[in-house]
Amino acid sequence: MNEKTEFLPPQFIIDRELSWLDFNTRVLELAEDSSIPLLERVRFLAIFSSNLDDFFMIRVASTKIKIESGVSAANAAGYTPNSLLQEINEKVSELITRQVNCFHNSIKPELKRADIHLVHWSELTEVERGYIKEIFDAQIFPVLTPLAVDPSHPFPYISGLSLSLAVIVKHPESGEEFFARVKVPSVLARFVSTQKSIKTRFIALEEIIAAHLTELFPGMLIVDYYAFRLTRNEDLDLEEEDSENILETMEQELLRRKFGPPVRLEVDSEIQDILLDRLVSELEISQREVIKYQGPLDLTGLNTLADLDRTDLHFPPFKSQMPRGLVDTEDVSTDAFFNHIGQGEILLHHPYDSFSSSVVRFIEAAAVDPKVLAIKQTLYRTSGDSPIMEALIEAAQAGKQVLAVVEIRARFDELANVRWARKLEEAGVHVVYGLMGLKTHAKLSLVIRQEESGIKRYCHVGTGNYNPKTARLYEDLGLLSADQVLCDDLSRLFNQLSGFVSDIEFKRLIVAPKSLRKTLISKIEREIDNAKAGKPAHIRLKLNSLLDEQFVSALYRASQAGVKVEIVVRGICALKPEIAGLSENITVRAILGRFLEHSRVYHFHNAGQDEYWIGSADLMHRNLDRRIETLIRIQTQSHKEQINQLLDLYLSPAVKRWQMDSEGLWKRVLLSESNEELLDIQEHLIGESRVRR
Repeated sequence: MNEKTEFLPPQFIIDRELSWLDFNTRVLELAEDSSIPLLERVRFLAIFSSNLDDFFMIRVASTKIKIESGVSAANAAGYTPNSLLQEINEKVSELITRQVNCFHNSIKPELKRADIHLVHWSELTEVERGYIKEIFDAQIFPVLTPLAVDPSHPFPYISGLSLSLAVIVKHPESGEEFFARVKVPSVLARFVSTQKSIKTRFIALEEIIAAHLTELFPGMLIVDYYAFRLTRNEDLDLEEEDSENILETMEQELLRRKFGPPVRLEVDSEIQDILLDRLVSELEISQREVIKYQGPLDLTGLNTLADLDRTDLHFPPFKSQMPRGLVDTEDVSTDAFFNHIGQGEILLHHPYDSFSSSVVRFIEAAAVDPKVLAIKQTLYRTSGDSPIMEALIEAAQAGKQVLAVVEIRARFDELANVRWARKLEEAGVHVVYGLMGLKTHAKLSLVIRQEESGIKRYCHVGTGNYNPKTARLYEDLGLLSADQVLCDDLSRLFNQLSGFVSDIEFKRLIVAPKSLRKTLISKIEREIDNAKAGKPAHIRLKLNSLLDEQFVSALYRASQAGVKVEIVVRGICALKPEIAGLSENITVRAILGRFLEHSRVYHFHNAGQDEYWIGSADLMHRNLDRRIETLIRIQTQSHKEQINQLLDLYLSPAVKRWQMDSEGLWKRVLLSESNEELLDIQEHLIGESRVRR
């Protein structure tokens, strides 16, 4: 760590896991917000549930492993693994109570008023039961596999995140009772329409299965049944140093992950104690890891309803616009397209600027352009039907040299990336997996083109993934450029990722893990020195996460020196603002809404010589020390002004936001001091994108 890093008392640090739960609380607050269109609230409730799944699979699982390993030391925030798990359980219990209340007391009644009904089996008409019976016989029954438990049938393996019915059946003659498990198929819709042509009434899939249990256990009496859902540890433990083939090792690890130890058992609040005790015993899980709540379980399935074609219950339609600088290139040749980029760098702001018309087109144009000799690309997350992947395959098949740096360790996208890696290799793409022990998280693309004047390079660098689907929902920044200094930086970096180059200096890039930490710390120190010298000093950061203790300490020292520090953070934040004598010059806010705020921006006032950097890196230990990350310096004056205006907007007192106080507590701010509704920044930017075209 930097020698100026000081020990911080635990009361000045917010624990990572608890801060993340605060973030998911903000997502839940969007689901609770009656001013948001109803089906968007339904989707936020599904996102909240999905986020909580990920949290248990990775973060809670990690905490449990520490406990089982005998770790008792307190972390920087003062929590031992045991005390942290207790605090997590208490917070999660509160959130689940709010989630259930939101669903049953707000969402369901409002859906009913909008003529969307979630009904139980007892509420179905005879006509509806007949229709559901047809669906059960044709689509559901064939994929069900009832698993009995008796001396000849051991307790079945329960896969992670699978929804199941625990069933007690009785033999009609002997009276002997047996336990059975029926898995609710995840390949079928979670909520099923009860009518063929009119989609206004829906029933949960597990209720349909429960109503037909006698067909699964013919001749037996159904004594009782309840839904349950198990979550397992799905964190990967990839030993790269002992691996001769990282792709094969990843495939083996993905198989092993399916059998991770249990970390959470969700059950219906009405479940009988004797049945719950049986589940707890068989699954080898403790009562502390059981979460009871009123069903339905697994509200991630609400996406089925959120996708309903009801324009009156969704956000107003939004179409991304053609980016500035590419306005006249929609139907032009690849020559003209690359010439536009060559005339000056093009700053992109997605989803307001079209990702397909800019980034996807950049790769697709390179793939078909006979003048393009090579394409080099990093790939962290992408879609299953990615046009970018297809373009890389097409380019390789056309004889172009194509390098793909595929990050097969991208969490929860490992399997998809393994499959793409295989497919790319089969097409002749040179596939590499970056540097040993380091995830490649940088978002980079480089095109080498033969022109009349000689070889010329073009590139794209950004803050977001090369995923056209999420690019419509994620807010990100990017840059299309023909600047040869930047392209030379990218050439050197790609050579490092694919070869054995180690000692590289960059001019427009800052690259982790070699220089990002020390360079950013030096920029904070420069602002501190300027403040002490009586010069204006200002730091503005827009991040997904701020966790690294060295940076927390550095920003505290900056505040103490008189540097104004303004932070917009979407997720985790370990720093507490506005503490007298420590952080009174720091403010922290969060913006959440229709789009997921994903861009990272670093602004240093630098005594009037303002520096603006965008890139892939957050201020977390993993980003700074265990990943290949890049920040790029913005040079064009108009782009500096554009980013400055954007930061001004994000930090304006006139916008809706969540604000953190000196205790680390978040408060949602929707009204001004004069009780007027504040500006929704994303809706404002949508309006601006339409007007400027």
